[in-house]
Amino acid sequence: MKLDIISPEKNLYSGTAESIMLPGLKGAFTILERHAPIISGLNEGTLTYRNERETISLQIKGGFVEAKNNIVNVCVE
Repeated sequence: MKLDIISPEKNLYSGTAESIMLPGLKGAFTILERHAPIISGLNEGTLTYRNERETISLQIKGGFVEAKNNIVNVCVE
């Protein structure tokens, strides 16, 4: 799936991902290929995504995520 992670300062990642783990407002959750459409706020915590080569973790202070049609957009602080 396509993943874009942006912050107010810069684009943190733009590429593909096999899975995305996020610190949601009501608990952590994972987005996989063909996930149902979702919009959710994010808490402070760890955002982790895995692509073909590696697993990357980012510490975030909050934000939101939108996923639809295998396109995931994450805005973080």
